Amino acid sequence: MFDPAIAPSGTLLGLLQRGRGDGTLHALAAPRAEALAALDRCVLADPRHDWRVENRSLYYARLYLDLHGGLEAIEAHLFAPEDHLDTEEHRTGLALAVLGHLASYGRHDALLLLRRYAATGANWAWALDELALRDDDAGLRALAEPVLARFPRDEAGDAALAGTVRDAFEPRPWRLWAEDRREAVGARVRAAQESGSFDRWQRQLRPTGPRPGWSVRAVLDWAQEGYERGADLAGPAARCLAAVAGPEDRPELLAAGRGGAPGARAAVLHHLAAGRDSAVLDLVEAAADAVHPLDAAAAAEASAQGAPYGDVPGAVDRDALYVARAAVTAYLRMCGEDAVARARAWVRRTDPLGAAAGELLAARGEDRDAPLVLGALRTAIRAAGPDAPALGALVDGAGRLGIACAAPVLRHVYRETASSQLRGRTARALAATDPSFASGFAVECLWDCEETTREIAAQHAETADARVAERLRRLAADPAEEVEVQTAVRNRIGPDLQV
Repeated sequence: MFDPAIAPSGTLLGLLQRGRGDGTLHALAAPRAEALAALDRCVLADPRHDWRVENRSLYYARLYLDLHGGLEAIEAHLFAPEDHLDTEEHRTGLALAVLGHLASYGRHDALLLLRRYAATGANWAWALDELALRDDDAGLRALAEPVLARFPRDEAGDAALAGTVRDAFEPRPWRLWAEDRREAVGARVRAAQESGSFDRWQRQLRPTGPRPGWSVRAVLDWAQEGYERGADLAGPAARCLAAVAGPEDRPELLAAGRGGAPGARAAVLHHLAAGRDSAVLDLVEAAADAVHPLDAAAAAEASAQGAPYGDVPGAVDRDALYVARAAVTAYLRMCGEDAVARARAWVRRTDPLGAAAGELLAARGEDRDAPLVLGALRTAIRAAGPDAPALGALVDGAGRLGIACAAPVLRHVYRETASSQLRGRTARALAATDPSFASGFAVECLWDCEETTREIAAQHAETADARVAERLRRLAADPAEEVEVQTAVRNRIGPDLQV
């Protein structure tokens, strides 16, 4: 993922980049030119850390509608010379998704831009997927020739076309084009469909890649070979061990887990953790203790960036770091009482195993573990800020355990995080811990970019606020709104809200 530049949370741009409901409310109150400039900047420079799990397109499209914004800046961005130099999806994907929502709201200018870009743009497949959901048959049929012209009439071009048809996210355009009576369109698409289906069948019959032999030793050797060539096969190897290992193999597995080669040792840790073997917790602790304190500090910093015990520049013992990372990952997947008991002992460690213990207590701990979870939450924020990867589990834990004194920390995360997904999880935790949530953050959450956050707001927002009643009515009538949100709205409309 790329690392976007996010403005401070107290600015209009920062609010819009984060997708906060307050961003919409402030934009509607700001001078229109200023609001549109900030909105254009968000759409043209995707502010999401991970566009695959965070939503912004509907949020921005609704704001364009409310501000009666033009699409000149989006048009210039899509058809700039850079479009054929930087062909990564994240450069244009958000703009195309916004156009798709605008088209569904009846903006004909957005539909025309999508058609034009599908015919000439580098990220044409995304535009075609948007059109597949919104355009009529005539509009899609008109795109058949310009799209097919992208694939030369030779062996390589036909193979590329077959792969594109096979992997298309929205198959509707290709099905329409397959019905075309023209030889250059219909016959070619049908041939590509047949070739793609045959390729898929071949791949299922003849899976590629090396496979281990059918014994414990062969699986461990395969895992180590993968490690030596830079491939992490600990997870796949653990699944193979589940199929081939029996009780008689436990001594060999324990020996490999204590002092085997790094790849084999990591596979054994995953396997034993999945089977809740009584010895695995000691092996996990030994793997974490084997890391030099200086390397552990560097690994903890890497953990804050999303890669526990990852490759750390200058690390003395790469093998130990790899095994420790596997141990932490395997431990986080455990769910037994013995794992929770160890978490209470490990949570005060200052390495990634200590952070993992805090996450496990947040997910599986009891009420008496609330102080430990709160301490882990505060530690994570101090160490890595409001976007620390571990915060999601810790925030969920604060809400699950109903830790009322965590509300100030949760409010800080809500305001400052750049992740709309984490903000939504924080909103859910605040609903369980903060008595002021219903009349505070829940109101702005009705305008949030994440549908799950809007659903929480619809369940909790105080209807005495006039803005809440009007917003609930609008969400209930909006055909683009998610079903879950509208269900939550309709559950409020009645005794609490008359329409």
